[in-house]
Amino acid sequence: MVIAMTQEMQASKIPQTGEEPATDRPKIHASCVHVSYSGRSAIKNVDLDIRANSVTALIGPSGCGKTTFLRCLNRMNDIIDGCEVRGNIQLDGEDIYAPGVDTVVLRRRIGMVFQKPNPFPKSIYENVAYGPRIHGLASKGRALDGIVESSLKRAGLWDEVKDRLDAPATGLSGGQQQRLCIARAIAIEPDVILMDEPCSALDPIATARIEELIDELKQNFTIIIVTHSMQQAARVSQYTAFFHMGELVEEGETKVIFTNPKDPRTQAYVTGRIG
Repeated sequence: MVIAMTQEMQASKIPQTGEEPATDRPKIHASCVHVSYSGRSAIKNVDLDIRANSVTALIGPSGCGKTTFLRCLNRMNDIIDGCEVRGNIQLDGEDIYAPGVDTVVLRRRIGMVFQKPNPFPKSIYENVAYGPRIHGLASKGRALDGIVESSLKRAGLWDEVKDRLDAPATGLSGGQQQRLCIARAIAIEPDVILMDEPCSALDPIATARIEELIDELKQNFTIIIVTHSMQQAARVSQYTAFFHMGELVEEGETKVIFTNPKDPRTQAYVTGRIG
């Protein structure tokens, strides 16, 4: 794994959760981000600002670089052999690829929900309690119970599972499992939640519940969602970024991207002529 950044880096640590960013600064700032796998480019020269307490949708055809860019934001690409990341990505003004940055701390601040629900082979309670316990937020007793209950309530799952918290999480339905994974992500109070096609494996009813949840969560979290569904992007996001063949073609307010895009490639995609 090689991480090569274009600007000289100074050793720094990602600030702890709770520090307030400057009001005129984006939550995440990405500049000239280029990613390649074994020398083959996946995304090229991506510049994108992510605004705090909003939902930003990343859209585009399969293989266009959406998920690759998403995985840059919490350094998940670090674990892929032959992956090289260049450019600059900042969280609240701090370079997340700078020497000395603890990726465990970073991933606490930038959580992730994956395409398929992936509950741990543990009880419902232990799935949510795991993160707060290992990060030292609470180890046991009422404090941990409170975090578990609060997280399940915020994920819209508490009423469905409160009487069976010791039951295996794998016994939940697909939609419930995905909401459990969201509860698990928010239990450690991240600043940002990354969602990689979180509804692609769910039925329409479960999808609607997740979308309602996303709308509620943006009050407290910055959310970035990769989706193949333009209808979903239009429903849940305030901002949209369109990727095509490894390039960020256009970004802006969702209503503008879908009704009056500047680039003809964006127009072709949102009207179904490409993709």
